[in-house]
Amino acid sequence: MINRTVKWSMTVVSAICFSAANAGGITVYEQDGQYLKLGGRIHIQYHQKSPDGKDSSDTIFLRRFRPYVEGSLHKNWKGKMQWEMGKTKGDDELAVKSAYMQYYGFPAGKFYIGNFKSGFSRENMTSSEKQQTVERTFVGDHNYGVAEYLLGVRFDGYAADKKITYILSAGGMNIDPDDKKLDFDTPVNNKKDWNEGWAFGGRVDYHPFGYLPLSQGDFKGEQKLTIGLGAFSWSNDDDNNSYVYPVVDGKDTGGGKAFIDTATGVEISAAYRNAGFSADAQYNLINASTVENTYTGGIFKGGDTTLTQMALEGGYMVIPSRLELVATIESMDADGYAEVWTRNSFGVNWFMHKHDIKVQLTYRQGKNLNGKDGEDQDDLFLQTQYVF
Repeated sequence: MINRTVKWSMTVVSAICFSAANAGGITVYEQDGQYLKLGGRIHIQYHQKSPDGKDSSDTIFLRRFRPYVEGSLHKNWKGKMQWEMGKTKGDDELAVKSAYMQYYGFPAGKFYIGNFKSGFSRENMTSSEKQQTVERTFVGDHNYGVAEYLLGVRFDGYAADKKITYILSAGGMNIDPDDKKLDFDTPVNNKKDWNEGWAFGGRVDYHPFGYLPLSQGDFKGEQKLTIGLGAFSWSNDDDNNSYVYPVVDGKDTGGGKAFIDTATGVEISAAYRNAGFSADAQYNLINASTVENTYTGGIFKGGDTTLTQMALEGGYMVIPSRLELVATIESMDADGYAEVWTRNSFGVNWFMHKHDIKVQLTYRQGKNLNGKDGEDQDDLFLQTQYVF
């Protein structure tokens, strides 16, 4: 498996070396409306953890290596396949990310069939390559209730010269059972103990000063504003609730796996850009119930939890399009928490070619990790990024 992966990677790299680059990938073939494009992103990350009262630890690893292939043979149709070769474990040498066909012949929208993001959470919809901090905040993290990739259908539409944009989606979405998290993932990368279910959701965004793309930081210096609303609903289809955990007086006594019955979420978000300054704010309210309706453990209490998440991110280009200072405050509360989990981050971004080539340094202070009073931890992230 590894040899096949290496050979395929070398084939992709060789094709890139003999091609002309353009924005958003490298077109290796284009004729009569048909094209083939290759691209991807590479993130090399250094991460140091410093728990309060404990020894610190550090590691350097390939956070992301995501090649993609995109192409079209027929008018108004295209396909895209992207996979993860970086942060994988054990037998998971590859993980599927985007994999879809798209029809874009509608006058005001695009239709997707395949594997893609559901549309919930502006921060999650913003690509990892266009984030201001090295890691996403709570409001964009699929580990904490953000409905991310689904296998199904999606329609992206717009109106009023793209001052109004919206997304509608439906399909299969699974949950990795863990009472410390509410971890959504796609059925494409399924594990045998994951809860299987169906998700429906969407969002609408209003751009009064013209369309604002999903990208953090202000490179253009133009005034832009976006206000968004998002929602989703997920239900267990009861096909894979095989894990039996012993429960005594409503408390899990083995494994820490909480099978989820239903989950819903609502998002309110906003983004502003002007004169090198950027601000992103988001609030999520996510509810979930367990199959065992008395389950207590981790984020759950008496079979239920409500995740209340908030994040405010700001940045300023000290040197336009070159050097940016950033700061973030975020918090998350849950029914099973003793205290609110808070994190404050400070950082600097050095752009050599905007988001295509950059180096990011983020220092994050965390208090009451996983809702435990007094359990604090500081994290230092240093990441280099190359996008092709």
